Amino acid sequence: MRNSLLLVLFLIPAVACNDILASDLALIRAKIYPSPTEAPIEDGTILVHNGVITAIGPARRVHPPDFARAVTNINCQGMVVTAGFWNSHVHIFTAGLLHAETHSDIDLSSQLEQMLTRWGFTTVFDTASLLENTNNIRRRIARGGVRGPRIFTVGEPFYAKGGTPIYIRGFLQENRIALPELESPAQGVERVRQEIRDGADGIKIFAGSIEPGSVLIMPLEEARAIVTEAHREGKPVFAHPSNNEGIEIALNSGVDILAHTTPMSGTWTAQQVQRIKAANMALIPTLTLFEVEAKKFGESAEDSANDLRSASQQLKAYSDAKGQILFGTDVGYTDYYDTAEEFRLMSQAGLDFRQILATLTTNPASRFGYTAHSGRVAKDMDADLVVLAGDPAKDVTAFSRVAFTIRQGKIVFGKD
Repeated sequence: MRNSLLLVLFLIPAVACNDILASDLALIRAKIYPSPTEAPIEDGTILVHNGVITAIGPARRVHPPDFARAVTNINCQGMVVTAGFWNSHVHIFTAGLLHAETHSDIDLSSQLEQMLTRWGFTTVFDTASLLENTNNIRRRIARGGVRGPRIFTVGEPFYAKGGTPIYIRGFLQENRIALPELESPAQGVERVRQEIRDGADGIKIFAGSIEPGSVLIMPLEEARAIVTEAHREGKPVFAHPSNNEGIEIALNSGVDILAHTTPMSGTWTAQQVQRIKAANMALIPTLTLFEVEAKKFGESAEDSANDLRSASQQLKAYSDAKGQILFGTDVGYTDYYDTAEEFRLMSQAGLDFRQILATLTTNPASRFGYTAHSGRVAKDMDADLVVLAGDPAKDVTAFSRVAFTIRQGKIVFGKD
């Protein structure tokens, strides 16, 4: 009896110790923005266990046990912590990511770091790639061999007949890639079903595809068939609009997300903005893309400035109308990975740092159905976090100055 009592007395503190050791990562002395709408926590602490936030609050109330050897402490004094960023427009389509079966885990991790985790992205939506290849990378991330973000994908995009964009044809030929073009609405429906069976998380249509000297518009009956089937399967649909006609196809077919603004169409009217808002569409501005493309194709400085002015007006008009904005950069198509310019341009268009933070966190989590465990820094939420070397409330380009990117409680960028 005495030995049994001693065993019980021994086990009680052991269980209590395990409870205290529930934090295997501690971010201390940080300024924390729990969400875009909440007041910051000054000198705050975040405790993480098994990829989940177990506690958050001022350091005077929340602190890691000083005897817990398993806890990794990150001193964030002078730094800012937010929820992990979403990039809602990327492409798993670079030379370093294509033919993934031929690349080592280290090489894939390096490419994903350069493109994504280096800039704070813990979740991305790939809006056109080769589904089988992207699935290969996703599996290797899930197994832990490759360090990278959570990747959602639309797989292969949907082009109308003759609608493979002119600017990607050379790349496809060089890499011996053949992407299908639509022959009929029925074929579109079957392709939607197949891509979803194969693991696609959404669908992408080219409502307006840029061709030599014109924009090829997808027939409305094809767009409607694709969107209807995707929605029947519970998947969101992105549209590449290119111009106002492409926006009309997106509106009339029921698209969920505009993958770009449409600077070649000039400014959006108040009526147009309200129609897009009434359709509950989200908008991804990709402002930097238009600067990069203008230089790439030798556009004049005046034309480039006009395009950017139009794109910025469209962003501001939709934001002012309380339309949902999602952050996206089109990296993987473009190799301009640095996000500072996008933040600067969004700020110049009239978005404050809290609105920009929402495009990176709560807005995509809401749009894609992940608000229950993503997009905010709170107890029981996923430990997807970004540690910034500066305060975006003072300078929005601080959103690009990433010290650490943490995915499911593990450091995927920064010293570990």
